[in-house]
Amino acid sequence: MAHIFRSPLPDLNIPDVPLTELVINKAATIPDHPAMIDGTTGKTYSFAQLSDAIHRLAGGLQSEGFKPGSVLALIAPNSPEYAIVFHAAAVCGGTITTLNPSYGAEEIRAQLQDSGATLVITVPACAPTSQAAISDTDVTEIIVIGEYDGLRSLDALMGEPIKQVPIDVRANLLVLPYSSGTTGIPKGVMLTHHNLVSNVLQTNETVGYEADDIALAVLPFFHIYGMQVCMCSLLAAGVTVVTLPRFDMQEVLSLIQQHKVTQFFVVPPIVLGFAKHPMVDDYDLSSLRKMFCGAAPLGADLSNEAATRLDCNIVQGYGMTEMSPVSHLTSKLDIKPGSCGVTAPNTFSRIVDTEGNDLGIDEEGEIWVKGPQVMLGYLNNPEATAETLDADGWLHTGDLARIDADGHMFIVDRLKELIKYKGFQVAPAELEALIVSHPAVADVAVIGIPDLEVDELPKAFITLKPDVSVSEDEIKAFVKEHVASYKQIRLVEFVDTIPKSPSGKILRRLLRDQ
Repeated sequence: MAHIFRSPLPDLNIPDVPLTELVINKAATIPDHPAMIDGTTGKTYSFAQLSDAIHRLAGGLQSEGFKPGSVLALIAPNSPEYAIVFHAAAVCGGTITTLNPSYGAEEIRAQLQDSGATLVITVPACAPTSQAAISDTDVTEIIVIGEYDGLRSLDALMGEPIKQVPIDVRANLLVLPYSSGTTGIPKGVMLTHHNLVSNVLQTNETVGYEADDIALAVLPFFHIYGMQVCMCSLLAAGVTVVTLPRFDMQEVLSLIQQHKVTQFFVVPPIVLGFAKHPMVDDYDLSSLRKMFCGAAPLGADLSNEAATRLDCNIVQGYGMTEMSPVSHLTSKLDIKPGSCGVTAPNTFSRIVDTEGNDLGIDEEGEIWVKGPQVMLGYLNNPEATAETLDADGWLHTGDLARIDADGHMFIVDRLKELIKYKGFQVAPAELEALIVSHPAVADVAVIGIPDLEVDELPKAFITLKPDVSVSEDEIKAFVKEHVASYKQIRLVEFVDTIPKSPSGKILRRLLRDQ
């Protein structure tokens, strides 16, 4: 019989409501309370103003033919307007596919083609790349948040406000973020309103917020962690969200001091900075109550060091894009350094060995998860779906973990081959396919090299074709032309052969042991 770890937290009643209805519910009770503040410009939206802008943009989108089944591609850094676009599309019953604004044209085009997006909304800085990307796609227009020559502005798209378009919240695809899953190139993760509503409630009930909480949102909204935990869950709880388009230590410290930020959602490299950077001592950070760390494991020693320096609680959670994203998180202040917390409400966990047998308390194996936040599957990819999501609804995470007697889960290692760079997923297969296309390269293998500051550095082992030569810098430059900054190769080693199994699978373990 399967050893199933139930959540130690009570089950929640998860209503069948659209996501936006839940996220902006505070417009009815605290309409004048600040909902979102642009940390760069200071522009502020109250909950009532945010709700009004969302529904007016939804009206404009609907008048342009955007409806259930339509896909909008959103390519932008964090701002209050990001949330307005996202939720306006949701009110229309449409689907949003979110893209990294640092993507190049090739990466954008691939996602536009696979998702079937017909409309792109972006910012002036990303407009030229977006224009270069839409050839051979279904995109009919690019709209810009702000002003850009030749493109219609978001303000011009505003229309008469509309109410939520009726949808089946358990079937309607709300978002299509792209994830490499446990292996391979990025795939569209099909998440419904019900998936995201479930996870907002699971997160908020477990984390707990105060009426005066103010949060800093520097984690990108295009990434499921920033999208759900920072943009949706915080607003649903009535927390004021201060946005920042990218991480800059001085700006972050200044905004925490200026706005008296109480909650800060981070990744391990940010915790490292708060533990080590001398600039931290120059600012008043006494308002901070909690830092919540996710996207990659945070060691207990580093967590304790930062918590002591800041006199602030530092807690962890665990999740994947495929789980909307949270499956484990620290319940209020039930803190164990190094732990990702406990299984979320309405969620079940299993620890499984390589033969598929269930393991017990404090035994190490792959963590499997089942709950209402688990995706429908991967878009246009039933094979990858079947590899990750079994017939009984268990998501096979590809991560090695253990669960202790108190129900706390600890990530031990990753079974999957993905590289984590500053919390972002880097798929070795994607980089290998690119590098092997270089005319001098005969074979290649990419792995992650542990690094304290960024988690892992992508490293390429390269075998060259006979009688040709190429330098490390030339390889790096070649990769840089085609992929986002976080995917770039940081280290190159030229080798005679790439170790492989009889079936042709790269033996990455042997490369790591060199």
